Amino acid sequence: MAHTTTIPAPAKSVRLTGRIISIIVILFALFDAIMKIIKNHYSMEGSVALGWPASQVQFIGFVLLIATILYAIPRTAVLGAILITAYLGGAVAIMIRVAQPFWFPVLFGILTWAALYLQDNTIRGLIPVRKD
Repeated sequence: MAHTTTIPAPAKSVRLTGRIISIIVILFALFDAIMKIIKNHYSMEGSVALGWPASQVQFIGFVLLIATILYAIPRTAVLGAILITAYLGGAVAIMIRVAQPFWFPVLFGILTWAALYLQDNTIRGLIPVRKD
């Protein structure tokens, strides 16, 4: 017989913390995506300096915007988190390639999943943290 463990629902304060982290992730990602979509001078300059052709920066912004919208919708938040993680993986690779610090996209990815972990029992079941 298989052993199943019931995961208790997170406390309200834990869910609230997760929601606040999600909002921070969403706001930052929306800002980044919109700056790329509107071809903001600083966003374009930074992206080109990292090796992106200027003609692709706007498309990258749309990719991030779609992933962020999916993340913001509770029913599709996990899919959004997966897509944001993929986006951030590319950011880490680019930063390593140009010998720049890559801690921010790593931290941002951790926050993306930590927010869901704090709010969602399904995620808690997939990523168990044990006391033993």
